[in-house]
Amino acid sequence: METTTTMASTSNLLPNFQIRPAIFSGTGATSLLFPPPSRNSMKKLLFRRQQSMNGSLLNLGSRRRGKLSITCGGVSEIGEAEFSDVVLKSDRPVLVEFVATWCGPCRLISPVIEWAAKEFEEQLLVVKIDHDSNPQLIAEYKVYGLPALIIFKNGKEIPESRREGAITKAKIKEYLDTFLESVSVP
Repeated sequence: METTTTMASTSNLLPNFQIRPAIFSGTGATSLLFPPPSRNSMKKLLFRRQQSMNGSLLNLGSRRRGKLSITCGGVSEIGEAEFSDVVLKSDRPVLVEFVATWCGPCRLISPVIEWAAKEFEEQLLVVKIDHDSNPQLIAEYKVYGLPALIIFKNGKEIPESRREGAITKAKIKEYLDTFLESVSVP
Protein backbone atom coordinates (compact mmCIF):
# COMPACT_ATOMS: atom_id res chain seq x y z
CA MET A 1 0.00 0.00 0.00
CA GLU A 2 2.96 2.34 0.51
CA THR A 3 3.74 2.16 -3.19
CA THR A 4 0.27 3.31 -4.22
CA THR A 5 0.32 6.16 -1.70
CA THR A 6 3.73 7.32 -2.93
CA MET A 7 2.60 7.15 -6.55
CA ALA A 8 -0.55 9.12 -5.82
CA SER A 9 1.24 11.79 -3.81
CA THR A 10 3.68 12.49 -6.65
CA SER A 11 0.84 13.43 -8.98
CA ASN A 12 0.08 17.15 -9.04
CA LEU A 13 -2.78 16.73 -11.48
CA LEU A 14 -5.11 14.75 -9.25
CA PRO A 15 -4.01 15.18 -5.64
CA ASN A 16 -7.10 13.45 -4.15
CA PHE A 17 -7.02 10.53 -6.59
CA GLN A 18 -5.83 7.27 -5.10
CA ILE A 19 -4.22 4.72 -7.38
CA ARG A 20 -5.18 1.17 -6.56
CA PRO A 21 -3.30 -1.86 -7.86
CA ALA A 22 -5.14 -3.91 -10.49
CA ILE A 23 -6.70 -7.10 -9.23
CA PHE A 24 -6.32 -10.09 -11.54
CA SER A 25 -8.47 -13.05 -10.69
CA GLY A 26 -9.58 -16.04 -12.76
CA THR A 27 -11.49 -15.10 -15.90
CA GLY A 28 -11.70 -11.40 -15.04
CA ALA A 29 -8.14 -10.85 -16.28
CA THR A 30 -9.16 -11.43 -19.89
CA SER A 31 -11.33 -8.31 -19.84
CA LEU A 32 -8.24 -6.19 -19.19
CA LEU A 33 -6.45 -7.01 -22.47
CA PHE A 34 -5.19 -3.94 -24.28
CA PRO A 35 -5.34 -3.63 -27.25
CA PRO A 36 -8.23 -5.99 -28.01
CA PRO A 37 -7.32 -9.09 -30.03
CA SER A 38 -7.60 -8.89 -33.82
CA ARG A 39 -10.25 -10.79 -35.81
CA ASN A 40 -7.63 -13.19 -37.23
CA SER A 41 -6.13 -13.98 -33.84
CA MET A 42 -9.63 -14.67 -32.48
CA LYS A 43 -10.40 -17.04 -35.40
CA LYS A 44 -7.16 -18.92 -34.75
CA LEU A 45 -7.87 -19.06 -31.02
CA LEU A 46 -11.40 -20.37 -31.57
CA PHE A 47 -10.21 -22.94 -34.09
CA ARG A 48 -7.49 -24.21 -31.73
CA ARG A 49 -10.01 -24.39 -28.89
CA GLN A 50 -12.43 -26.40 -31.04
CA GLN A 51 -9.65 -28.75 -32.12
CA SER A 52 -8.54 -29.29 -28.54
CA MET A 53 -12.09 -30.29 -27.63
CA ASN A 54 -11.91 -33.11 -30.24
CA GLY A 55 -15.00 -31.70 -31.91
CA SER A 56 -13.51 -29.68 -34.69
CA LEU A 57 -16.33 -27.85 -36.48
CA LEU A 58 -14.13 -26.12 -39.02
CA ASN A 59 -12.23 -27.77 -41.83
CA LEU A 60 -9.30 -25.72 -43.00
CA GLY A 61 -9.02 -25.35 -46.73
CA SER A 62 -5.90 -24.46 -48.62
CA ARG A 63 -3.85 -21.32 -48.28
CA ARG A 64 -4.54 -19.12 -51.29
CA ARG A 65 -2.05 -16.34 -51.87
CA GLY A 66 -1.05 -16.35 -48.23
CA LYS A 67 -4.61 -16.12 -46.90
CA LEU A 68 -6.21 -18.95 -45.01
CA SER A 69 -9.45 -20.22 -46.53
CA ILE A 70 -12.01 -21.55 -44.06
CA THR A 71 -14.62 -24.10 -45.07
CA CYS A 72 -17.68 -24.82 -42.96
CA GLY A 73 -19.46 -27.86 -44.37
CA GLY A 74 -19.90 -27.16 -48.10
CA VAL A 75 -19.53 -23.38 -47.79
CA SER A 76 -16.07 -21.83 -48.22
CA GLU A 77 -15.17 -18.38 -46.96
CA ILE A 78 -13.34 -16.27 -49.52
CA GLY A 79 -12.03 -12.71 -49.67
CA GLU A 80 -11.47 -10.01 -52.24
CA ALA A 81 -8.32 -11.70 -53.55
CA GLU A 82 -10.11 -14.97 -54.36
CA PHE A 83 -13.39 -13.43 -55.57
CA SER A 84 -12.40 -13.11 -59.22
CA ASP A 85 -11.01 -16.65 -59.50
CA VAL A 86 -13.71 -18.41 -57.49
CA VAL A 87 -16.87 -16.46 -58.39
CA LEU A 88 -16.37 -14.54 -61.63
CA LYS A 89 -14.43 -17.26 -63.48
CA SER A 90 -16.56 -20.18 -62.31
CA ASP A 91 -18.07 -22.46 -64.96
CA ARG A 92 -21.20 -23.00 -62.87
CA PRO A 93 -23.51 -20.65 -60.94
CA VAL A 94 -22.21 -19.33 -57.60
CA LEU A 95 -24.34 -18.36 -54.61
CA VAL A 96 -22.50 -15.66 -52.67
CA GLU A 97 -23.56 -15.05 -49.08
CA PHE A 98 -22.41 -11.75 -47.55
CA VAL A 99 -22.28 -12.09 -43.75
CA ALA A 100 -20.79 -10.58 -40.60
CA THR A 101 -19.84 -12.16 -37.30
CA TRP A 102 -21.96 -9.64 -35.39
CA CYS A 103 -25.08 -10.26 -37.53
CA GLY A 104 -27.75 -12.33 -35.77
CA PRO A 105 -29.76 -13.22 -38.90
CA CYS A 106 -26.50 -14.33 -40.58
CA ARG A 107 -25.89 -16.85 -37.82
CA LEU A 108 -29.55 -17.87 -37.98
CA ILE A 109 -29.46 -18.84 -41.68
CA SER A 110 -25.99 -20.41 -41.58
CA PRO A 111 -27.33 -24.00 -41.25
CA VAL A 112 -29.78 -23.35 -44.10
CA ILE A 113 -26.96 -22.13 -46.37
CA GLU A 114 -24.84 -25.18 -45.47
CA TRP A 115 -27.82 -27.41 -46.28
CA ALA A 116 -28.23 -25.65 -49.65
CA ALA A 117 -24.52 -26.11 -50.41
CA LYS A 118 -24.86 -29.86 -49.88
CA GLU A 119 -28.26 -30.18 -51.56
CA PHE A 120 -27.23 -28.29 -54.72
CA GLU A 121 -23.51 -29.19 -54.77
CA GLU A 122 -23.66 -30.61 -58.32
CA GLN A 123 -25.35 -27.52 -59.74
CA LEU A 124 -24.10 -24.66 -57.60
CA LEU A 125 -21.03 -23.41 -55.74
CA VAL A 126 -21.70 -21.64 -52.43
CA VAL A 127 -19.26 -19.14 -50.92
CA LYS A 128 -19.35 -16.83 -47.93
CA ILE A 129 -17.82 -13.34 -47.80
CA ASP A 130 -17.23 -11.49 -44.54
CA HIS A 131 -18.67 -7.99 -44.68
CA ASP A 132 -16.09 -6.34 -42.42
CA SER A 133 -13.02 -7.88 -44.08
CA ASN A 134 -14.01 -7.08 -47.67
CA PRO A 135 -15.16 -3.44 -47.95
CA GLN A 136 -14.36 -3.14 -51.68
CA LEU A 137 -16.71 -6.01 -52.58
CA ILE A 138 -19.41 -4.59 -50.30
CA ALA A 139 -19.17 -1.23 -52.07
CA GLU A 140 -18.91 -2.71 -55.57
CA TYR A 141 -21.99 -4.91 -55.19
CA LYS A 142 -23.87 -2.37 -53.03
CA VAL A 143 -24.60 -4.72 -50.15
CA TYR A 144 -26.74 -2.70 -47.75
CA GLY A 145 -28.42 -5.40 -45.68
CA LEU A 146 -27.15 -8.61 -44.12
CA PRO A 147 -27.27 -11.44 -44.78
CA ALA A 148 -27.27 -10.80 -48.52
CA LEU A 149 -27.51 -13.56 -51.12
CA ILE A 150 -26.50 -12.96 -54.76
CA ILE A 151 -26.28 -15.57 -57.53
CA PHE A 152 -23.56 -15.13 -60.17
CA LYS A 153 -23.38 -16.86 -63.55
CA ASN A 154 -20.68 -16.33 -66.21
CA GLY A 155 -19.02 -13.65 -64.11
CA LYS A 156 -22.15 -11.51 -63.73
CA GLU A 157 -24.87 -11.08 -61.15
CA ILE A 158 -28.08 -12.73 -62.31
CA PRO A 159 -30.72 -9.98 -62.53
CA GLU A 160 -33.21 -10.04 -59.65
CA SER A 161 -31.28 -12.77 -57.80
CA ARG A 162 -30.46 -10.56 -54.83
CA ARG A 163 -32.03 -11.40 -51.45
CA GLU A 164 -31.42 -9.67 -48.13
CA GLY A 165 -32.37 -10.81 -44.65
CA ALA A 166 -33.10 -14.15 -43.05
CA ILE A 167 -34.66 -16.85 -45.23
CA THR A 168 -36.21 -20.22 -44.39
CA LYS A 169 -35.15 -23.57 -45.81
CA ALA A 170 -38.31 -23.81 -47.94
CA LYS A 171 -37.86 -20.30 -49.32
CA ILE A 172 -34.18 -20.83 -50.18
CA LYS A 173 -35.06 -24.07 -51.99
CA GLU A 174 -37.71 -22.25 -54.00
CA TYR A 175 -35.32 -19.33 -54.62
CA LEU A 176 -32.49 -21.58 -55.87
CA ASP A 177 -34.77 -23.83 -57.94
CA THR A 178 -36.21 -20.78 -59.71
CA PHE A 179 -32.84 -19.29 -60.61
CA LEU A 180 -31.20 -22.58 -61.51
CA GLU A 181 -34.04 -23.29 -63.94
CA SER A 182 -33.71 -19.80 -65.45
CA VAL A 183 -29.98 -20.33 -66.19
CA SER A 184 -30.72 -23.87 -67.45
CA VAL A 185 -28.19 -25.82 -65.44
CA PRO A 186 -28.44 -29.59 -66.07
